Amino acid sequence: MSIPISTLGTPRIGPRRELKTALEAHWAGKQDEAALLSTAAQLRASNWARQSLLGVTHIPSNDFSLYDQVLDMSAVVGAIPSQYGWEGGPVPLSTYFAMARGRQGHGDQGHEGCGHGGHGGGGIPALEMTKWFDTNYHYMVPEFRRGQAFELASAKPVDEFKEAAALGFHTHPVLIGPVTYLLLGKSKDTDLDPLALLPGLLPVYAEILRKLAAAGADWVQFDEPCLVLDLDERTRKALRQAYDALSSTVSDLKIMVAAYFGGLGDNLELALGLPSAGLHLDLVRAPAQLRQAVERASADKVLSLGVIDGRNVWRSDLTALLDRIEPAVADLGTHRVVLAPSCSLLHVPYDIEAESAFDPELRSWLAFAAQKIGELKTLSTALVDGRRAVSDELARSDAAAAARRVSTRIHDTGVAARMAELTPAMGERQHPYPLRRRAQEWLGLPHFPTTTIGSFPQTGAVRKARADHAKGWIDDADYQRFLRQETAQAIAWQEEIGLDVLVHGEFERNDMVQYFGEQLAGYAFTQHGWVQSYGSRCVRPPIIYGDVSRPQAMTVDWARFAQSLTKRPVKGMLTGPVTMLQWSFVRDDLAREQVCRQIALALRDEVGDLEQAGIRIIQIDEPAIREGLPLRHAEKEAYLTWAVACFRLAASGVDDATQIHTHMCYSEFNDIIHAVGGLDADVISIETARSRMELLDAFRAYRYPNEIGPGVYDIHSPRCPTVAEMRDLLARARERIAGDQLWVNPDCGLKTRSWDEVRPALVNMVAAARILREETVSARVATPA
Repeated sequence: MSIPISTLGTPRIGPRRELKTALEAHWAGKQDEAALLSTAAQLRASNWARQSLLGVTHIPSNDFSLYDQVLDMSAVVGAIPSQYGWEGGPVPLSTYFAMARGRQGHGDQGHEGCGHGGHGGGGIPALEMTKWFDTNYHYMVPEFRRGQAFELASAKPVDEFKEAAALGFHTHPVLIGPVTYLLLGKSKDTDLDPLALLPGLLPVYAEILRKLAAAGADWVQFDEPCLVLDLDERTRKALRQAYDALSSTVSDLKIMVAAYFGGLGDNLELALGLPSAGLHLDLVRAPAQLRQAVERASADKVLSLGVIDGRNVWRSDLTALLDRIEPAVADLGTHRVVLAPSCSLLHVPYDIEAESAFDPELRSWLAFAAQKIGELKTLSTALVDGRRAVSDELARSDAAAAARRVSTRIHDTGVAARMAELTPAMGERQHPYPLRRRAQEWLGLPHFPTTTIGSFPQTGAVRKARADHAKGWIDDADYQRFLRQETAQAIAWQEEIGLDVLVHGEFERNDMVQYFGEQLAGYAFTQHGWVQSYGSRCVRPPIIYGDVSRPQAMTVDWARFAQSLTKRPVKGMLTGPVTMLQWSFVRDDLAREQVCRQIALALRDEVGDLEQAGIRIIQIDEPAIREGLPLRHAEKEAYLTWAVACFRLAASGVDDATQIHTHMCYSEFNDIIHAVGGLDADVISIETARSRMELLDAFRAYRYPNEIGPGVYDIHSPRCPTVAEMRDLLARARERIAGDQLWVNPDCGLKTRSWDEVRPALVNMVAAARILREETVSARVATPA
């Protein structure tokens, strides 16, 4: 008999991103719905079979999604906003994808969505999208309304349980818990509290449980990561109400409440007191809570011990883990224990064995999803049969841990020396922003200057050239010639449509983090280590294994070349230190703050070199700064202090006349607005189109001192907004931000869009800015001083 093993959830994109390929073929009209669903079924079957083969006993189902698990839950409970035209019954796949990506309309000019008329020409926008707690995974924000009714509109959880059973796999269905689901949502009715909808939602959840029990399920996992947050009494009451109701729905269906991404803290008693058969604990983020949970859990409560890191790629020290959990297992008894990763394995790649070309020494330190399941299997066997039964596995784990501790590749004395020389003055610009603004007037920018965030479409030709160069099929000279041609065309087109501040397009870059990491010491990269960011968007996070430094300039040649093609200013484009940290798998043997400062020093060198090369507008993107915010209020200030300091360390070594920009996307700013101001960037651009400028509400009470570009074009949707729609968004922005502070730009980089989508949208954006300038001049003439 062994201790059960659960994964909570697994990667779903396929080892070779098969889901991405199928989704994009379907969206492009090259693959019908049946073919897409067939690929999805094959991926699910493969996931179940892989886990079973590796020894997982509590195999999850309903953890698979065609786009996002929160969007799935909205479809299941019928939370479909009226604009998507759903009238009840099963939710069509076309409606599901419209919620995820928007729906194109027909413009007044006769081509899709790009007319210069009113809102009707622009189709239907997608739901708002934001980060899943403090991860780089994005979810589609549920949208509720006053009088919201719920109904079982999709049987997905039940269907996938039955699908697995037909293949011989008895699974444990996974559902987002009802309280977390409501807390993730929002309403355009500002006085509506989502938790007030709980009584209407619970009957739908109960119906799902009854159907699962009838189909043969014995356990169901409810993900309630809200339990690691600071909760008010109303939310605590909602949790008790929810699980009182659900636990009594079907007497022989056991509920596992899963809390992850942190410790339960003052919610521990609440979580243990819920009428559930089991409770999952994140013992990677909060190892100290194990002893308290063991002491306070009722005699019949099963504890799922999340001892393997589900969010990072480092191999576990299994001997140390056994030393820590053996006493707890002895106290509980093996019948009350499940072994698991800290959270779903969605956040790590599939299998290190796919990395045949990876550095052997570094590879020996790593564990992807398959290896993490193997670690759980080893722990389970050791806890039941004794350590001698897995002596070989423990010896390999001990050897890897010891080798990593003493490796000379990790520590750089030069980096240590620079870190020791840091001073507070290195994080300060020469003068405050008002003086810098006057010094930057030489740029000659108009009111409401227009720009883009950085990247332009990575077309098939660009991707093919990059792949051919990597394979050695075209030499360096031909590849550079191709990239220069793409850059020159992008510069010329931007001039043609009238953008004020240009970008070089980033055609030479594969990813905004990977491109820099490949040129920095201390980073390593996989070939197949893909993880899902949202929908079909996948990323290969770099692995920071050692001290970080910059051996040579990374972007100067391309910025200098682009600037030589135009008299208009071209932005130098860098990824900021916090984002370089957050979007990587970070070493776990050094404080994250210190790793971030190392990256900031490397970027400071690059900023200085760009300025010396004549690039006088430099954008340092920090889309992940909000993502890194700790989930507990007591820990937030310390993080924001060092995150802001790292940005300023990277940005502050320039003259007043050099304009520093930064960019943030898909973030709620209310609780970090002072930190945003503390960055002291001359210009900040942010995502605001999907929220229709609601994210700017944070700037009402806090008077942002510098300049700001609220995004007027949602680049994550294929639809093209009209001139009138963008002009309306800018008018909304002016209600919150002074006109002389406003820039006009898209929400984010345009890498993932096609030129057919980008060209008309940016033409409309420039036209909207010109209209606003004309209206401003007219208003001044009509209102004499």
